[in-house]
Amino acid sequence: MALPETPVVLAYPFVGRWAVQMSPADRVPSHGTSLMGSSHAIDFVPVDGAGRSAPRTWRSWVASEPPEDFVGFGRPLLSPVTGRVVAAHDGEPDHEARRAPVALLGYALTQRRRLAQGAAGLAGNHLVVALGEPGPVVLLAHLRRGSLRVSVGEQVEVGQEVAACGSSGNSTEPHVHVQVSDSTRWDQATGVPLTFRRGEQVELPRSGTVVDVR
Repeated sequence: MALPETPVVLAYPFVGRWAVQMSPADRVPSHGTSLMGSSHAIDFVPVDGAGRSAPRTWRSWVASEPPEDFVGFGRPLLSPVTGRVVAAHDGEPDHEARRAPVALLGYALTQRRRLAQGAAGLAGNHLVVALGEPGPVVLLAHLRRGSLRVSVGEQVEVGQEVAACGSSGNSTEPHVHVQVSDSTRWDQATGVPLTFRRGEQVELPRSGTVVDVR
C-alpha cells in the first residue's frame, strides 16, 4: 500500500498516567530497529502519582518481580482507532518484570529465542486493527494473557475497551507498545508515523514525559 502522506492520528489507548518511553519524537527508528514495521513505535508504562511503575523493594535491585506488583498490570486498554480487527493473539505468559541489572542481563541472553518465535515472541499477546483496506494497521502489544475482548473480523470503535496492559512477549515490565505499519506481513512491514489527539490538538510526546489522560 502507499504510505500516508501525514502521520496517522490515534486516540490514546488508555486513561490515567502513563510514562513515555522510546518515542519517535526523539529518534527514528524509535526502538533502534525497523523490524516488524516498528520504526515509529512508542511505548507507554503505567505509573502512579509519584511517577513510579511499582514501589522499589529488595527484589527491584537483585531479582525479577511479579508483574502483579506493578500499578498498571491489568489496567484497561482502549482501541485508539475505529476499524476492523485483523489479528488477535492470546495465550502468551506475562513475564516477571526485570529492573535489576542482573535480571536484565539474564533476559538479554534469551532475546535470540524471542526473535526466532516471531510476532508471538516479540509482541506477545497482541491486537491489530486495520483502518480500512488494505490498511494501515495499528498494533497494541504486550497485552495481559486472557484479557482480549475482541476477535478477528470484529468492528471496534475508538475508545472501546479491547484488552488489558500486560507484560507478554519482549517486555521487561508491564507496558503497552503502540505502532502503525502498512501491513501485518511483519517480515515486510514498513512503519508509519503516528501522533495522538488530545482535545483539539495533536501531539507526539517525548520519552521521559508523563501523559495524563482523562
